[in-house]
Amino acid sequence: MAKYLLLKHYRGAPASVNDVPMEQWTPEELSAHVQYMRDFAARLEGTGEFVDTQALSPEGTFVRYDGEGRPPVTDGPFAETKDLIAGWMVIDVETYERALELAGELSAAPGAGGKPIHEWLEVRPFLAEPPTVTE
Repeated sequence: MAKYLLLKHYRGAPASVNDVPMEQWTPEELSAHVQYMRDFAARLEGTGEFVDTQALSPEGTFVRYDGEGRPPVTDGPFAETKDLIAGWMVIDVETYERALELAGELSAAPGAGGKPIHEWLEVRPFLAEPPTVTE
C-alpha cells in the first residue's frame, strides 16, 4: 500500500469545467458538495483506502525562525496556501493507477447547479523511507 495526498485547490490549477466560485453557490449546492465528499470518504473507509480528509480555512499566516526573539510573521508577498489549497484527502491504495482513479471520482463532486465540478486535483505520493543498506 502507498499513501497519496489528493490536493484540492482554490487556484493555481487549471480552471474546472463548472468554474463558479464556491462563495456563489447556494446553501443546497454547498450541502450537496459536502455530502458527496462525506459519501466518498465513507466508501473508502469501507475498502480500507481512506486515511484522513480536511477542508482548510481561507485564513493562514507564514512564520519562520529568525534567530532569537519573536519569529517574523507575514501575510505576503508569497502565494499563500490559504489562496491555493482548499483541502486535502489522504488515501492508502495498492497502486498509483488506483490513486488516479479515485482522484478522478473525487473531481466529479457537484458544484453550482448540482453539476459536477470536474476540478483538477493534485495527486502527490508520500515519500517512502529510503531502503536500508546492509552489508
